[in-house]
Amino acid sequence: MKTISQLAIALTLLCVAFVAKAKPRFDKEVIIQDDSLLVAFDAGTGALVRMERKSTHWLIERRPELGTSFRMLVPLPKQRSNYIMGQGQPARVEKISEHEVRIHWDKLTSDRGGVLPMKFTGTVTLNKGELTFNASLENNSALTVETIDYPYLGDFSRPSANAPMQAKTMWYGNLESAELYPNFGNDKGYWGTFTAMKTFDSHRSLFCLIQTPGQGMYVEMKDPYQQYLLQFTFNQNPGVEQSVNAAVPNVDMIDGHAVNLEFRTCHFIFAHPHTTFNLVPVVMKCYNGDWHNGVDIYKQWRNTWFKQPHVPAWINDVHSWFQLQISSPEQDYRVKYKDLVQYGKECADNGVTAIQLVGWNEDGQDGGDPSQNTDPGLGTTQELKNSIARIQAMGVKMIMFGKLNWADKSKDWYKKELYKYDATDPYGIPYEHGGYSYYTPTQLAGINTRRRGVMDFASPAYRNLITKEFQKLLDLGGSGWLFDENCHHGPVKYSFATDHGYTAPGYIYGGDMPLASQLRAAADKISPDFLFAGEGHMDWLMQYYSTSYFRINGGSTPVCRYLDPQAPLIVAVNGFDDREMLNLIMMERYIISYEPYNFKGHITDFKMTLDYGKKIDALRKRYRAYIWDAEFHDTLGATVTASGPVKYSVFTTTTGKRAVIIVNPMRAAISSKVNMPNQGKLVVASPEEQDAVATGGTVQIPPRSAVVIMEQ
Repeated sequence: MKTISQLAIALTLLCVAFVAKAKPRFDKEVIIQDDSLLVAFDAGTGALVRMERKSTHWLIERRPELGTSFRMLVPLPKQRSNYIMGQGQPARVEKISEHEVRIHWDKLTSDRGGVLPMKFTGTVTLNKGELTFNASLENNSALTVETIDYPYLGDFSRPSANAPMQAKTMWYGNLESAELYPNFGNDKGYWGTFTAMKTFDSHRSLFCLIQTPGQGMYVEMKDPYQQYLLQFTFNQNPGVEQSVNAAVPNVDMIDGHAVNLEFRTCHFIFAHPHTTFNLVPVVMKCYNGDWHNGVDIYKQWRNTWFKQPHVPAWINDVHSWFQLQISSPEQDYRVKYKDLVQYGKECADNGVTAIQLVGWNEDGQDGGDPSQNTDPGLGTTQELKNSIARIQAMGVKMIMFGKLNWADKSKDWYKKELYKYDATDPYGIPYEHGGYSYYTPTQLAGINTRRRGVMDFASPAYRNLITKEFQKLLDLGGSGWLFDENCHHGPVKYSFATDHGYTAPGYIYGGDMPLASQLRAAADKISPDFLFAGEGHMDWLMQYYSTSYFRINGGSTPVCRYLDPQAPLIVAVNGFDDREMLNLIMMERYIISYEPYNFKGHITDFKMTLDYGKKIDALRKRYRAYIWDAEFHDTLGATVTASGPVKYSVFTTTTGKRAVIIVNPMRAAISSKVNMPNQGKLVVASPEEQDAVATGGTVQIPPRSAVVIMEQ
């Protein structure tokens, strides 16, 4: 039986772990600084107690009493909730130089497991405003260290009391924004942690921007090779204030509890007993301006490791695509293989360069995966090959749709073999992707939806198996393929299978690049010009999947285009008079993908959309140097005023001339004026009036249309 004193100690440690921290004892500070930042650590505990951006006097870490160092999750055999909290852990702090400090934690006490034989060492360096956190763990215990939160800022503060703040990360062709102030909300964790929490995964974005008006902080996982998952994590304390999504109280204390925002990067390392583990570096750097300036930091680092892929010449030209689904998992067998030629002829007649063919494989779209067999209900394999050859002879490329990351659990192949490659959770239970329901009433009700096993890309054996299956797609003779949903693995981050050819757990996203390399090698034996495309995938996968297809809306931020001005990015157009989407596509230099009836119709089914799209592509061909081969700057480099709401983008040619595309989304004409620093003579053209005429910078834009203003 525990004594009263033991219970009191346990209760105290619980409070340290989960609620607002008691005010600790502080020794003197150890400071590193340069012209940009000052960073101070407590000499006795190693906690980060102060951080200031000098140029704007932004006190990023403001209250020393909330300073934090790290946190570890180290489950015990019979009690998973066992943390090592950095607060109060004795540390030895070495100041290596004015710009570097090394912190040793050699005696780690967990809240429920006592003192553990572990050592944790953090090295923090500051170089021209770039703050880098390196760390290593020496785990001499019999326990697994599942996660380490490091660095850990206990009081991440706004530049001013009323300043709004957002977290911005990349995902699916967009720079998504989540509010931190004034309304934090609550994404997860409320009942379990007494705080409101928001997390952002590194398998979606290697960086997180913490944006405030006029400035921000860039935070980076400095590892393009995806060794493990890192989460950019925000905790708002006390979380009970967010139960009705109320604004965060603009006070330091409420009812005796500190009101504070914690920010930490959580490393999911699963460090096994008696091992040493080096964490990937985490970089922090402040910037002036908006998200463009933050992404510029990422661009600079990305340029040091990103390898531009080989692409066929045709994908770099002004052109358009057409997407066609020919069968579904409900076996509608909409278009037989032999009837595809008519669709190819329609595309050729209308100047469309490529067809993305969906549902050609066994059991149609979202059925039968990952099989690359043809479907007898649509015809024979030879009939499909013949149609592909005939269509490509017309100058229309055939791009074959495929999915390799799921296994249809209704199929015998899964029941007899593929189940062996299921990603499994820590309890040995296979993960499952719920599948999709969008056809018959029975399927829409979720009654006969094809559930799918999540295949373990970390498994070398599965990667070898699926590479052989991929050969069937290659043998059809198409010009490329599009790996649908290569942007995610459903609910899975790690697989804990013990017989998949690695030391479990395996980080499933860590298998994406090795598999892409194997598939690319197989395709290169056919032709180096065989196109690899994917759906809204992460930017580092563009090294293999050079072309990305996704959908956007009027509120999307063109971060992928800003990141890589010439990357082949394809955007869907579905509407029957979809001028608004086509104008956005022109403004952000995307390739048009025509998809009437949600990619189940003929290219000629939406004549108004097709005709306007043709005009846009004709304009892009005519002024290719200005709006196709030029560098995209989003809205940087020009200001646009108008008599109504407008959207615009700025381009710079290889000779330094500038162009501005201005879009009028309204159903009435507007007047608009463009201003560029030191601008030269200007001309204007539009999809409807393609002959350029001189302008002083003020133009009339017809309803639901766009103009291009070009510097001569």
